[in-house]
Amino acid sequence: MSKILVTGGCGYIGSHTIVDLISNGFEVICVDNNVRSSPRVLEGVEKITGKKVKNYKVDLCNYDDTFAIFQENEDIEGIIHFAAYKAVGESVEHPLMYFENNLMSLINLLKCVQEFDIPNFVFSSSCTVYGNPDEIPVTEQTPPKPAVSPYGYTKQMGEQIINEFSKASNTRCILLRYFNPVGAHPSILIGEMPIGSPANLVPAITQTAIGKIPQMTVFGDDYPTRDGSCLRDFIHVSDIAHAHTLAIQYMLAGKITKNAEVYNLGTGNGVTVLEAIRAFEKVSGVKLNYVIGPRRHGDVIAIYANNDLAKDKLGWVTIYGLEDMLSTAWKWEQKLKADAKFYNGKFSEFN
Repeated sequence: MSKILVTGGCGYIGSHTIVDLISNGFEVICVDNNVRSSPRVLEGVEKITGKKVKNYKVDLCNYDDTFAIFQENEDIEGIIHFAAYKAVGESVEHPLMYFENNLMSLINLLKCVQEFDIPNFVFSSSCTVYGNPDEIPVTEQTPPKPAVSPYGYTKQMGEQIINEFSKASNTRCILLRYFNPVGAHPSILIGEMPIGSPANLVPAITQTAIGKIPQMTVFGDDYPTRDGSCLRDFIHVSDIAHAHTLAIQYMLAGKITKNAEVYNLGTGNGVTVLEAIRAFEKVSGVKLNYVIGPRRHGDVIAIYANNDLAKDKLGWVTIYGLEDMLSTAWKWEQKLKADAKFYNGKFSEFN
């Protein structure tokens, strides 16, 4: 049973990936300082998998504490690195915080990878590396344009750091470029749990529908898209999670042929913000209270994926459609409200 270290494992995609790894026979340990996540997420993971996952409450920006994890676990065969700040708008307001946290944590982790000769490394990247592309769908060969936010730049720079590192080490790396993960695990035991005002569309939709947010804003209706709102490639978080398991299996099987390989993780379908709202209203039966506001700095106009490479090389296929994504997200939001001791717009604490 191979041991995989998952950083940011109490987070949204990290927790779903831990479930998928365990379900496919891996042993998992977690690193998460819980600054932007709850350790209680791992209780949901345990209910789904029957396995208790150990979490090291460590800030990866602290090298000595990070190093100690590897001293205690010298049999790690792979790392999946999620831990990072991820809110586009916040990164625009606090760029130095994003550069320091996202890049320092990555560098410290790679130092440990080098010191302990960890053979396999998977990086949580993003479609933000493409900026505002000239053509869509984007392939892995689409030339990156300037990022439109400091968050996007941290992903571009992170990829550059990993590419150069992989050339000088024995570690093989896979960079997974996510598009827009949404939804919750089909068990509705884990899901997205943003702290404070949600920065992503679907949590904003579900929190508005349930009354946690009185009214949501659609940022711009004058973009050059079908209906004027931004266009995105929404993908179910469980589909994203399974791609990480496949990436680890691919590397462990010795199939990786380059120092670092890049894969898009999207459905290949573009959906506008307003189309997503209408689809949610259909599956939930709730009429959403929203207004059209001005454009938001840092938002890409339109992007969706060509995912042929992930299908061909990793054997990855998406299972969930848009209505599945929105339905599970809505059920999760309802569960949060039913289970919460406090539901005050800041954070949900479970009984």
